[in-house]
Amino acid sequence: MAMDQEKIKEGVRLILEGIGEDTGREGLIETPDRIARMYTEIAGGMYEDAGKHLEKRFHVDNNDMVMEKDITFYSMCEHHMLPFWGKAHVAYVPDGCVVGLSKIARTVNVFARRLQLQEQLTAQVADAFMEHLAPQGVMVMVEAEHMCMTMRGVKKPGTKTVTVVTRGVFENNEALQNQFYRMLGR
Repeated sequence: MAMDQEKIKEGVRLILEGIGEDTGREGLIETPDRIARMYTEIAGGMYEDAGKHLEKRFHVDNNDMVMEKDITFYSMCEHHMLPFWGKAHVAYVPDGCVVGLSKIARTVNVFARRLQLQEQLTAQVADAFMEHLAPQGVMVMVEAEHMCMTMRGVKKPGTKTVTVVTRGVFENNEALQNQFYRMLGR
């Protein structure tokens, strides 16, 4: 299934009319089309399989922890359809093979480019690693600022939400979790 650009355009026109705007006004004439194209980009992860980024593997002789930190991402809150953005930190303990470093960031982006909940995003990244790479374990931390808290509602700019998910050997291993936090510089 692909995005229905015409439905998106009509929806934008209805919102503009609903808030009292003139959809024929010069600055708004092309807005429905611009927003439809924008959603192809920012919600395109819905049509992408994260597993494809974790297919190409490289054999390793050791199984020491691999971490990629400070992966910048942008997503959209599914409750308010407002942006949230931040950094993801992903670490895994290989089981004989690793993936290219860019593939870690690409996996985060697949899930970020959807209408999303931060808690769900964090778990989806961890679960994709466990399912497609089959490491001994994975730990994912996501830190993000949500526009639904910044520009509306409670209006608390700068507030960060932090979510952490552990799978496999990370789940009950405090020493391994502490190593993750030390590698983050915390």
